[in-house]
Amino acid sequence: MRDNPRTLSCSPHDANTAPLPDLSFRFDSLLTMPNTSPGGAVTFVKQNQPIDERGRALYAVARSVLRAHLDQLTHSDLEDLNIDRQEVTFRQLSKFARLHRDKGMRGDGFEWAVHEAIVGEEPRVLEPVQAAMTRASRKSFVSLTKPTSLMFGYERAKYLGFLDAVVDSAAQDALLLPEGSGRPFQFGPWVSVAARGKAAEPMLNTRIKSIWKTDLFLGDEDRRRHLATTIKSNWHQLEGGAGLRLGIVPEAADLRHGTRYHKGLWLAVLPDPDGFMGLFNDAYESVAEAIITVGKHDRAHYFYKPTPMGQRLQAQLESYATVKVMEIENALNEASQQDLVNTEHKLVSVDAPHWLHLNQTRMPVIAPKPSFAKLD
Repeated sequence: MRDNPRTLSCSPHDANTAPLPDLSFRFDSLLTMPNTSPGGAVTFVKQNQPIDERGRALYAVARSVLRAHLDQLTHSDLEDLNIDRQEVTFRQLSKFARLHRDKGMRGDGFEWAVHEAIVGEEPRVLEPVQAAMTRASRKSFVSLTKPTSLMFGYERAKYLGFLDAVVDSAAQDALLLPEGSGRPFQFGPWVSVAARGKAAEPMLNTRIKSIWKTDLFLGDEDRRRHLATTIKSNWHQLEGGAGLRLGIVPEAADLRHGTRYHKGLWLAVLPDPDGFMGLFNDAYESVAEAIITVGKHDRAHYFYKPTPMGQRLQAQLESYATVKVMEIENALNEASQQDLVNTEHKLVSVDAPHWLHLNQTRMPVIAPKPSFAKLD
């Protein structure tokens, strides 16, 4: 996928050096609050200013990758660990983490990172996505200024409350925009059917028979029009289908970045390696190397070594083997956001809802409090 995977890797710069002008990233994060409504009311931490240092951005993407790993633990995994999801330590996660290429973990981490980058208004993701949305439905999105993203994935819909939060986060009159002539579809009822996965195909209208494959629903700021979007870390694995309108993939040797049309999908091809994908790859490799070390996995030959900055992130993760993963996520968030934030309350639409984590109390684990040093 990468001809030169280190093109993005800037040489370490001194703390007094001015930030690189073309490496400005924005990410939102989440602080969980008591679930006071069926829609999953939470408090979001929102940046006042963009992250203008690559080290901070690396922490932010690493947090997305780590969350994707935690999200992939099954109920049987948690039963084997005899622990709730929110109590899982980094060592325990490392023992169960799926790292091999055929298990799809890289794609799941990519999906989380793209979702947060859209919500965080990261320009190297936002611009190609916005261009693809306009090509897919010029009438609906010609005046679009900022796309919105709703995380879906039918695998997550089985968790209590997740689907309700997705539907409630869209406007009450929200619509699905399939291809072809005819009226658009109401969002809530059809998304609820699609949450059943492939088994829902016979129950879905012919024009939207494949929306169960949706990873993200991308829409406008009013959340009234949505396009079903699929995300793949390898563009050769893209699958179109009735109802799917967009695809988001990284640049490859045989696919240039920009907007393309392929298999009935308008593609937003993210730049690599000198754009968002270069950063994602470095963060993914850093987390993967730490998991390999702490989990004592055999190192597969296809894992690239992180950049020197990524290796410093890896070393810090390895030092917190006995710390809860959710505490590490919070520490990564603090390291990436620092004091550039404020808070706001709203329904879940941009992050994993807190009620995906079980709330029963278990035996406490004594571990150091994670704190990440500045990467420079």
